[in-house]
Amino acid sequence: MTETIKLDIMSDPICPWCYIGKAHLDRALTAHPDHPFEIEWHPFQLNPDMPAEGMDRRAYLEGKFGGKEGAVKAYAPVVESAEKAGLKINFEGMQRTPNTLNAHRLIHWAGIEGRQTAAVSALFKAYFVDTRDIGAADVLADIADSIEMDASVVTRLLATESDMQDIQDRDAHSRKMGINSVPTFIIGGRHAVPGAQPPELWAKVIAEITGA
Repeated sequence: MTETIKLDIMSDPICPWCYIGKAHLDRALTAHPDHPFEIEWHPFQLNPDMPAEGMDRRAYLEGKFGGKEGAVKAYAPVVESAEKAGLKINFEGMQRTPNTLNAHRLIHWAGIEGRQTAAVSALFKAYFVDTRDIGAADVLADIADSIEMDASVVTRLLATESDMQDIQDRDAHSRKMGINSVPTFIIGGRHAVPGAQPPELWAKVIAEITGA
């Protein structure tokens, strides 16, 4: 029996490359059900200075990419890669770019209950497919309910500052380690693999670890 290997994933629920990277990893893990990975998701905010209430998506894109043309150009490879991964991203339907601190808190709390990957999957779907505002407490409570967490407890926690500092400290720690983009995968606490890697790369890594 292969011993488990920790796979730490730095990610943000509004990062399209993280969504694509997870789809690639999922495909490889499904093809290799005896994979050795024990997965943990870690917070990394793409926009740590985003106002708590988020902002209008058009204003955000124009500020970040210098207008609509720049945004279209920047997102073209994302759209192409998402389609190749079999994912639909509804960019047209997105109205707001949220602050993801509370979404990261939800992922953390889900982890305590052994539902972390389910939370990450539900957040990606809510944002990229259903174009919901995953910065809003009621949306996060609804997502919690959908993965069998107690929505009333999550609502109560979101109204406090519980674990907020912890999330910010962990984010800062990743940056100090030299991580400056997501997704970043760290295999066995040693090897950092940045970017949305194809399923073939994961198949190769699994084969090397398991000696298959």
